[in-house]
Amino acid sequence: MLIIPFGVMGGYVSVTLGYLLAQAGVNAQGVAALVAVFFIPQTWKFLWAPLADLTLTRKRWYVLSAALCALGFLGLGAIAPQGKSLPLLSAVAFGASLATTFLAMSVESLMAYGTGEGEKGRAGGWFQAGNLGGYGLGGGAGLWMAQHLPQAWLAAAVLGAACLACCAALAFIPEPPAARRGTTVIASVREVLRDLWTVARSRRGFLALLICFLPIGTGAATNLWAAISADWSASANTVALVTGALGGIASAAGCLVGGYLCDRMDRKTAYWVFGLAQALCAVAMAMSPRTEPMYAVFVTVYWFITGLTYAAFSAVVLEAMGLGAAATKYNLFASLSNTPIAYMTLVDGWAHTQGGAGAMLQAEAAICLTGIVVFMVSAALAHKTSRFP
Repeated sequence: MLIIPFGVMGGYVSVTLGYLLAQAGVNAQGVAALVAVFFIPQTWKFLWAPLADLTLTRKRWYVLSAALCALGFLGLGAIAPQGKSLPLLSAVAFGASLATTFLAMSVESLMAYGTGEGEKGRAGGWFQAGNLGGYGLGGGAGLWMAQHLPQAWLAAAVLGAACLACCAALAFIPEPPAARRGTTVIASVREVLRDLWTVARSRRGFLALLICFLPIGTGAATNLWAAISADWSASANTVALVTGALGGIASAAGCLVGGYLCDRMDRKTAYWVFGLAQALCAVAMAMSPRTEPMYAVFVTVYWFITGLTYAAFSAVVLEAMGLGAAATKYNLFASLSNTPIAYMTLVDGWAHTQGGAGAMLQAEAAICLTGIVVFMVSAALAHKTSRFP
């Protein structure tokens, strides 16, 4: 529940605003640029993650961040979704995204300290179920409300209130001990960096970092489903359903299934296998008829597989990071993992503008398969070398 506001914000920007902008005549490349700006703080958040470990408690950071997210929703809802508003929308989306980084840091730290070694997969599954379920809520419910409420900004206000309501869950979670700190700020930062280096130099840590850079199982197409829905003649209600309620259920189910499987097999292997399944889904969708039912079916399947890949990513990271400066370590991995999501969103948008939906989906699949090959070769080499303890 605590991570839901993080997903809600992403869903609102990608789906609700994406669809409204597309209806206003903005092309997929323009929508992709907005989404890419939104991901900038998510890519660089490891730089300020030590603040979450070394200053306020996790719960105080959460409440502060949830309040800022609510303000971000009000700002986004007050701006007309049209081409000339893109610069202002991008600026507000950037600020709202920045607020979600601190919210996620507090949740990730609470999760790291509250999860046993044999529960990493399930914890990652539930965490990502809240994230992707929230994405469906922000996208689907946000779009439905924007289409049916008398004023479009009311949708954003309702979602902002929902984010604040999630603070109630903090009452049921104990505050973990503070990260080890030095006697000065510089000494504290040095302790965090030492903890981080210990993880990075291990084989598990190295392979987890490598996964973050590779375009495997990014689910980047989810950021453009609303913007390209016209290619399948999908109505606003269908888009709201499959990117919202149905997509949220499918992705949450994928997260739970993925988390369960990751506790019963090698978690890194699970990640690339799930990524391969997503690439195959993209190829199948590219070859399918451009009809509304096909749009609904393949977007739902893609959402389910995205849940698998996200759960596997969290399980891999939780396995590699241990405790200590949990917010900093998790967010280094999470920040880097947003790099392929951001550039694949831009690639998808460019490919769609150049060659349509088929070219977009085929390009995503081909790049994913290349990433899988790179990972498998690197994992084999890392296993043979004595460099990693």
